[in-house]
Amino acid sequence: MAVETTVTYRPKKIRWVAGPAAAGVLVLFTTMSFGLQGSAGFGNSGQFARGDQTAMIGLGVLLALGILAFCRPRVIADAEHIRIRNVVGGYDLPWSVVRRVRFDRNSPWAQLELHDDEQVSIHALQAADKDYAVEGVRALRALHSAAVDA
Repeated sequence: MAVETTVTYRPKKIRWVAGPAAAGVLVLFTTMSFGLQGSAGFGNSGQFARGDQTAMIGLGVLLALGILAFCRPRVIADAEHIRIRNVVGGYDLPWSVVRRVRFDRNSPWAQLELHDDEQVSIHALQAADKDYAVEGVRALRALHSAAVDA
């Protein structure tokens, strides 16, 4: 198998879900904001104002951005190192610290097993993506093998 110079993988199916879900949340909160008119309905508690509507839309934007964060994972690897960006945080590791690339049965995503017995999750290669994830793991294993043998 020929080793590519640089490989990049991002999850696929989560993007199909996260995009429409984020749009749906934004539309829902915007629609709900237009319903905030008149009395709050709790006795003498006051009226809904334009700021309440704006806050509801802002909350929808924040929730939509939170959902879109699941589209953030990415793995970029070349002959010298591997860069992993997960939903929260990331890693930039030389291949010399990696013992092996794992993708266990029933595991939600691939992992790197490091020489110090730690594991680093690779959220970009998810089990839900099936053949695409297997292709990505094989490419990372080939790069790792080439780096270790060099």
